[in-house]
Amino acid sequence: MNEDPSVKTSEDRAMWPPVDITTVNPVPSQHNIRDNTIPLPPIPQGTQGNIDFDMPFELTQQGWKKFWSKRENRPYFWNRLTGESLWEMPVLKPQFDPITDPLGICATPPPPPVVPMVNSPIPMTKRRISEDVSGPQAKKFILAGPWDLDVQTNVIILERPPSSYMHSHPEIEAYRCSFLSKLRQCYQELCHSRESIDAPKDSFNRWLMERKVIDIGFDPLLPSNCFPEISVGMYKEIINDIPIKLVRPKFTGDARKQLSRYAEAAKKIIESRDAESESRKVVKWNVDETFQWLRKTVGATYDDFQDRLAHLKQQCQPHLTETVRQSVEGICLKIYNLSCEYARKVREKTNSILKEQTMELPPVMTIPHTRKVWCYPIQFSIPCPRLPIVEYFPDRDQMLLRYQNDTLAINSTHLQKLEHLYRHSCFDDKKFELFIPRVWVMLKRYATFLGVNPTASNANLDVHDTQASLPVTVFECLNRMFGVTFECFASPLNCYFKQYCSAFGDCDSYFGSRGPFLQLKAISGSFEVHPPFCEELLEATINHMERLLSESPEPLSFIVLMPDYRDPTPSALSRIESSIFKRKQVTIPAYEHEFRHGFQHVLTRSELNVRSINGTVIIWLQNSTGHQRWEPTDEKVQSLLEAFRPGRERERDRQELLSPTRQGSTSDSKDTVVH
Repeated sequence: MNEDPSVKTSEDRAMWPPVDITTVNPVPSQHNIRDNTIPLPPIPQGTQGNIDFDMPFELTQQGWKKFWSKRENRPYFWNRLTGESLWEMPVLKPQFDPITDPLGICATPPPPPVVPMVNSPIPMTKRRISEDVSGPQAKKFILAGPWDLDVQTNVIILERPPSSYMHSHPEIEAYRCSFLSKLRQCYQELCHSRESIDAPKDSFNRWLMERKVIDIGFDPLLPSNCFPEISVGMYKEIINDIPIKLVRPKFTGDARKQLSRYAEAAKKIIESRDAESESRKVVKWNVDETFQWLRKTVGATYDDFQDRLAHLKQQCQPHLTETVRQSVEGICLKIYNLSCEYARKVREKTNSILKEQTMELPPVMTIPHTRKVWCYPIQFSIPCPRLPIVEYFPDRDQMLLRYQNDTLAINSTHLQKLEHLYRHSCFDDKKFELFIPRVWVMLKRYATFLGVNPTASNANLDVHDTQASLPVTVFECLNRMFGVTFECFASPLNCYFKQYCSAFGDCDSYFGSRGPFLQLKAISGSFEVHPPFCEELLEATINHMERLLSESPEPLSFIVLMPDYRDPTPSALSRIESSIFKRKQVTIPAYEHEFRHGFQHVLTRSELNVRSINGTVIIWLQNSTGHQRWEPTDEKVQSLLEAFRPGRERERDRQELLSPTRQGSTSDSKDTVVH
């Protein structure tokens, strides 16, 4: 279809003010990945008459046109200004500017034309979701999968400035990810060469999450401006594995070997390092005593070896820690300094690419005032530069995306999900010309962040816990019983709702992300909070939720899910249990509930559900108005626990297959939820 001259260019659309487009229906046709077009075929000439004269002139002036649906074999109506589509003749509405107020929120009797201001957010008055839909019933897209992208949001936030990040660019992302892979490898080599240990499992990922809590640098992935420079979390994890990493042995023989290995490693460290004389004396004496005990003792039990190991560690660990302290701090500082250097190089490359296209990165922007608005997608301060071509081709049930011999895979169903999210949240690419490159960047970011390519034959999929999500039945129950419409820790690959927060707002924003949760200034709404396990991130999350709850008089609710880790030292779990906003708490025992695998976007359906080996604590944090609106009664909580039951999601899928009308009944039930 020819480009309409009244539609703004991609550069203009990148500057559009923030708008909640959840009530605007997308173009009523599936996006064609193969030819990157959005077909909107008009009624065949000679069969339906002249379509321009089949509609009132006033509707034509408001942007409405009439087209023919080959699939449904009937006409439909599409608004070229708002993107709204209807099966029935649209109702004539009061005149309003489709650019500055596409939803008619501020519509009054016909106002004079308004010239859109660059980065000037529209004034939005609060309305009930039920008031957003008017006129004939709009067309709905039904997208099969473990998600519901038609749930309308009930989240109100404070207006925020546009993002100063660079748009997703495959060349820059490949450059950045190569540096992150080098940094991860350097961490492993430093631990091995300096301390003779392997880098603690998932320690690098937790370091990234912990750093980004306090990072105020300019790179969305590489930490570049943190204080303190030495990560306390990384330091503790390395120290905890010195002199060797301790695991719970399965057999008595394994317990004996681990005790012997610990003693030998402790002796080696204290003799090869510049230790104080007192420390050297204490460690050598305890090690010699342990070897004598091993030689003399016959028939010792499993518990005997474990008790002896605990005693040896208690006596030696403080002296070993003091001996290796400077070396371990050097590892942490070197990793941080390398990250800063790599981030600077990525910044230089970004500036060079923008300079070639006569563009530059803008300074960090602020807004002089804040207003309450419906939660809207992230806006960029600059338009998107030209992007290189990313190849894509089908492979069975997956789509392979390749750039510079780097191939990433995604299931076809999840790619369709990304298309749907893209329609809802992306303003500057209505023709999907940038869709495939942006998908590649997003897949590359998460594969590098997790440190594994899930499609590789030798991939270690143990890191999937970071991206694990709740079962579909649990999300349905949370939405139905507690009005949840927003996920605070998700990604485009594992989200259930079309609005969520994620770690990387720069590459996820095209697919519905509202940026990191710690930067979301929520005023009202019901949220699901399932953060990845990182003590510093959990602490910051709790502080942020309590601050929002204390500052907002409007209904605000957070349903928090955390692993049931009871450490001897104070932890984030003990902190949230003592919160003044806690309304309810339940614990689901280990092995009595499931989660969805963190790599669900590449796995088959039979591999998706993973039994949890740890207990899960569910806590309701609500202010007084939120408690009145979404009170966790015993009946509702019991329904949620039932939704967690193992196998419940597979039962739901079977019922859905056996009941073709279930989709309609589900939609009807969702409409009755009080927002």
